[in-house]
Amino acid sequence: MIVLPGIQRKGLALVIGCCLMVSVLSAQERLPADTVKQTSSLAEPSKVIWWGAAIPGYGQILNKKHWKLPIVYAGFLGCYYAINWNSNRYVSYKNGYLDITDTDDSTNNYLDLLPEGRTIESFGGRQAFTGLVKTGMDQSRYYRDLTVIISIAYYGLTIIDAFVDAHLAGFDISSDLSMRVRPMVQREQHYTYTSPSGYTY
Repeated sequence: MIVLPGIQRKGLALVIGCCLMVSVLSAQERLPADTVKQTSSLAEPSKVIWWGAAIPGYGQILNKKHWKLPIVYAGFLGCYYAINWNSNRYVSYKNGYLDITDTDDSTNNYLDLLPEGRTIESFGGRQAFTGLVKTGMDQSRYYRDLTVIISIAYYGLTIIDAFVDAHLAGFDISSDLSMRVRPMVQREQHYTYTSPSGYTY
């Protein structure tokens, strides 16, 4: 098809939704107030960030947050789908644009871009159809580049999530943030100073 803005928006919404899902669920997670972890059993933040960068999702495994793995990999799957889909569309539009602007009549890949039952004349002629193909090529390239940037940002988000979890693993971040105020009795202290002359103060 020539223009499919609805599908493009749905693909981007899927990627952005996956990114936001990880951050929201991470913010909602709380540790019980009576839970005390030994320092030796906690993953080191430096180790978590390097392993999380080398193997996506491994930082969550080191933090024992296995429930986040489906969210992490679902996000990566959505990013891969969006990049692949926009890349294929860009290649199709690019080949069609090169074929319709050259002088070789045997190259007609642009005909594959026509919807079923439509002709070039139904789009206003060859010149108008060439403009539509050029617009589709530019849009596909833009969305391809955008999804690559979003994928890199999502990759960084998974690393930051694991790093923050490793730092906060030993802290009590429960909802009990009450403060107790009680009076304290302070005794007045007296100091004795004896001068060389024999007087006492």
